[in-house]
Amino acid sequence: MNCLIVDDNKIARATMKQLASQVKDINVAGECATAMDAYNFLQEHTIDVLFLDIEMPGMTGLELTKNLGAKSPVIIFTTSKKDYAAEAFELNVADYIVKPVMPARFLQAVERAREICQSNTEEVTLAADEFIFIRDSNIVRKLKLQDILFAEAMGDYVKLFTVQKFFAVHTTLKAVEERLPANYFLRVHRSYIIAISKIDTIQDGAIIINDKSIPVADAYRSALNKRMNIL
Repeated sequence: MNCLIVDDNKIARATMKQLASQVKDINVAGECATAMDAYNFLQEHTIDVLFLDIEMPGMTGLELTKNLGAKSPVIIFTTSKKDYAAEAFELNVADYIVKPVMPARFLQAVERAREICQSNTEEVTLAADEFIFIRDSNIVRKLKLQDILFAEAMGDYVKLFTVQKFFAVHTTLKAVEERLPANYFLRVHRSYIIAISKIDTIQDGAIIINDKSIPVADAYRSALNKRMNIL
């Protein structure tokens, strides 16, 4: 994975570069001290993962993310403050690390980014009531709605889970929600859409599907309760 490190602090950039150098499939393609430099760099280079500070002179990391839009690499925010976490995840970034960046936490973020980058799928469209189609490299594959367990937002991608595997699709969870039929699927969290018929149990306020625990946000709990046919 080609990565770009963006931070106005030279020591912070050196730390991230040193951590990245220890992971065999990461290539540090460059480093920038400002968001504007990073923007220009991204116009000329293909970057898979962007390690991005938030508070920088001029353009902030949040502003850069918004300007990159759909062409954005997988973004991992690295910042000294927790204050921006809510706003950052609204942008569907892959992860948010609070400095100092520890090796174990760095690897956790890299693994999330790797899951997204390893998929070559690009977009999802609703073809008919029973199917959606996903683009896997140069092949369009049909995915039955009945096979989808749930969808999870991960950065600029959405992972569509089946029993056998998942497909990472370059889109937003909102776009997926608009294309999945509402009589089968329900949004339960800003990062999750679930297939109602695939719910195994609800424990401690979380939905269990295929041994995966899925959180239910308070804003969606009422809608979930209305859809459940509980004896």
